[in-house]
Amino acid sequence: MNFASDNTAGVAPQVLEALSAANAGHAPSYGVDPLTLAVRDRIRELFEAPSAAVYLVGTGTAANALACGLLTEPWGAVFCHRNAHIEEDECGAPEFYTGGAKLVLVDGAHGRIDPAGLERAITHTGRAGVHNVQRGMLSVTNATEAGTVYQPEAVRELAGLAHRWGLPVHMDGARFANALATLGCTPAEATWKAGVDVLSLGGTKGGCMGVEAVVIFDPDRGWEFELMRKRGGHLFSKQRFLAAQMLVWLAGDLWLDLARHANAMAARLSEGIAAAPGAHLVHPTEANAVFAAFPREAHRRAQEAGAHYYLWPFDQSLKGPGEEPLAARLVCSWATTEAEIDAFLGHLQA
Repeated sequence: MNFASDNTAGVAPQVLEALSAANAGHAPSYGVDPLTLAVRDRIRELFEAPSAAVYLVGTGTAANALACGLLTEPWGAVFCHRNAHIEEDECGAPEFYTGGAKLVLVDGAHGRIDPAGLERAITHTGRAGVHNVQRGMLSVTNATEAGTVYQPEAVRELAGLAHRWGLPVHMDGARFANALATLGCTPAEATWKAGVDVLSLGGTKGGCMGVEAVVIFDPDRGWEFELMRKRGGHLFSKQRFLAAQMLVWLAGDLWLDLARHANAMAARLSEGIAAAPGAHLVHPTEANAVFAAFPREAHRRAQEAGAHYYLWPFDQSLKGPGEEPLAARLVCSWATTEAEIDAFLGHLQA
């Protein structure tokens, strides 16, 4: 019963097989191997972007931080949701790789940026000229840190606001596959057709061992990114092992099939929790993460039985009145089973 994160799951067997196959023989290094070139072509095909620049890195933090460094100056503002991953979980990496840009936080219900709030923030930024940080870029997350999903029209509205001020738009897609599985639209419709300029496409949370792609829809920005990646220590010499993962993950519908399974397990878990005594959902369940509150005593039973997940926020305690509800985040993965979910729900009902 492990719902701590989709990061805690293992590697999809197809990915392991591809890594083993990639280990045979020799291949050119630093990203000019046949597998890396094939990944580039596959992503271009999937996103209907034949000229897109595509680069692989090993972590989501590297993908997001390097993308921010590409899109804004050191004196720029990075507009993002208050609970965005680049704000809460990357140890200042975006600020580091931008050379000092400031994250400007925007509120919005259920992890989604409020358009009116974004417009106020953009308008307010740079009001005193040289004394302020300047307007830099927008970063949105899909699926969000609250387990919700932006519809393409919602991304288009935010991107339109940003572009009217001349600001490029980045999408943190660590769980882009989960969002796309919910949306049912094409990758292009969810990204560049909605105004996204650069996408961090996450494979690690979706069943890979460790690989993310930075998809730059304006290829003229590609060389600068290559230099930043090398200078930042994220150009892998044996890049075929990154490429092998992503290539098989994106082959056919594997990436979406794995995401659909994770989403379906989250829906099952969400429905079961919502039906438990004294429980309610904190955010709508639209991808593979469930945010819910249920009585402290139910938390104790589940955790004593071996369930792993996070209280959310972290400053809650299992000590106290049993009937008091505590909020939690529970994340499903490609490897989550119905048996795990049913066992967990049984402890809530006891």
